[in-house]
Amino acid sequence: MSPAIALPARVRLVDVGPRDGLQNEKGDVPAEVKVALIGMLADAGLPGIEATSFVSPKWVPQMADAAEVMSRIRRKAGVTYSVLVPNLKGLEGALAAKADEVVVFAAASEAFSQRNINCSIAESIERFRPVVRAALDAGVRVRGAISVALGCPYQGEVPPAAVGEVARRMVDIGVQHCGVADTIGVGTPNATKRAMEAALAAYPLDEVSGHFHDTYGQALANVYACLELGIATFDASVAGLGGCPYAKGATGNVATEDVVYLLHGLGIDTGVDLGRLRAAGRYVCGRLGRPTNSRVARALDAKEGMAT
Repeated sequence: MSPAIALPARVRLVDVGPRDGLQNEKGDVPAEVKVALIGMLADAGLPGIEATSFVSPKWVPQMADAAEVMSRIRRKAGVTYSVLVPNLKGLEGALAAKADEVVVFAAASEAFSQRNINCSIAESIERFRPVVRAALDAGVRVRGAISVALGCPYQGEVPPAAVGEVARRMVDIGVQHCGVADTIGVGTPNATKRAMEAALAAYPLDEVSGHFHDTYGQALANVYACLELGIATFDASVAGLGGCPYAKGATGNVATEDVVYLLHGLGIDTGVDLGRLRAAGRYVCGRLGRPTNSRVARALDAKEGMAT
């Protein structure tokens, strides 16, 4: 009989719903809805919230109100409000908005990088060098995201060595935290472990996180695989909002409600109130006019409906 694996006692969750979850919405999502959602997530106990991105409105019109959203949110002590930035101009907006953390990004697939930003992985990361330097000089923490780390819509399989190479390049330019993302949701637990181990060769355990989409229904299994490695930080999206415009059929991020239910069932502390989190999901889904993608929220809503 193999010895029991010690899982982390506490996990830090970053809700990316306000940014990654809403960025591809076709219809206008008013700033007041985004502000209200961010406030509800903070009140639910989320220690990290990816609030918006300072990108060109031409490319991501849904994020055109980034400055307004950041100016209107009610900051809660102990909560990190992060924003995604693609360049120095984006960083200027983030600094003006007093973001606590900025997120930079690179793909683990050359095909994905060339197809989407018309340059190599190495070039894309090098472009972020002055951005990272300026952020650190301003006292702002920098988090990196490695997209398509477990599979690419153009290239197919992505080897762990490619993830490790991107992680090493991120270390070189000063990125402090490395998030490994299964952007199109094709990863399975063993592949997830190999990708994470590649990132862990460059970053310490507490500076590596997982970001999983649930296209093939593997996201929670992949979270558990990470827990077995001792990884204790994960991105998730309230109500499972989001997707990837570059990956046909890719569904949203794993629902924060589902991750919280799993973690609490394992006896792992998150500091998140599942009831309040579900209320945030109901609110945003009501404003978007669609049902939640969270299986836990649907099950508990049905159970409570039956009880009443």
